[in-house]
Amino acid sequence: MSIHWYPGHMHKATKEMAKVLPSVDAVIEILDARIPFSSSNPVISSMSTNKPVIKLMAKSDLADNKVTDMWRMRFEEDQKTKTLAVDLKSEHVCEQVVKLCNKLAPKKEGSSSLIMVVGIPNVGKSTLINNLAGRHVAKTGDEPAITKGQQRINLRNGIMLLDTPGILWPKVKNLPSSFRLATVGAIKNTAMTYEEVAFFALDYIKREYPLLLKTRFEQANFPASELELLEMIGLQRGCLSSGGRIDLERAATIFINELRAGILGEVSYETPDMIDAELSEEFGGDAS
Repeated sequence: MSIHWYPGHMHKATKEMAKVLPSVDAVIEILDARIPFSSSNPVISSMSTNKPVIKLMAKSDLADNKVTDMWRMRFEEDQKTKTLAVDLKSEHVCEQVVKLCNKLAPKKEGSSSLIMVVGIPNVGKSTLINNLAGRHVAKTGDEPAITKGQQRINLRNGIMLLDTPGILWPKVKNLPSSFRLATVGAIKNTAMTYEEVAFFALDYIKREYPLLLKTRFEQANFPASELELLEMIGLQRGCLSSGGRIDLERAATIFINELRAGILGEVSYETPDMIDAELSEEFGGDAS
């Protein structure tokens, strides 16, 4: 299964970005630090190969720091790419971003450098822009796809930001990437059921971060299957329906929301080696 969630405004936004990109001096791509590969739009990457790129690893406080460092090293193998692991609400982010923009795209005499800000829905793009502008100029919200069109914001420091809508790509081919996007809330909750996403996340966390599960749910040992594990969580959380049955959808919703909020702890859902293996196996090395 792959995700097909590509509203009309996303198709239009992609075409508009392609038109303006030749005049752009640098690109800020905001990634979710928990899924740096899966949250990177291959359409944007293919359009901006000759541009300096700043990859901001947002929500880094929710990610595994060791894995984030692996991704930063991988990305910076490209000499035109610089990275920052950030909390977009931090007061230090603006200074760091402006400094990198000036380094990669020096101010032009008599005009501002044009910096395009891109990212998938719900990754924090509008939060960054509002912080850089020092005022509310971009809509923010918990639901994906808040920004609908391009807008330019003059920071009055030699930098002109080009805000773009958060866009996915027409088809997410890599199946694990589809589930990772759903797990962190980058796509609307109607694209997959909470149960489907919970089964995927439980399988992964049980293998890679078992201590987090044991600590959160105070269990020394876990059932073998994800279904039994979700039932155990549902029983603990009082998710009972008529007849005493476990309400799996309610249990899954509680679990996924806690996961997204970082209540279980710092989790990264992919490593560079993991992605290399997935692409080699499924696509012979092609991107998602």
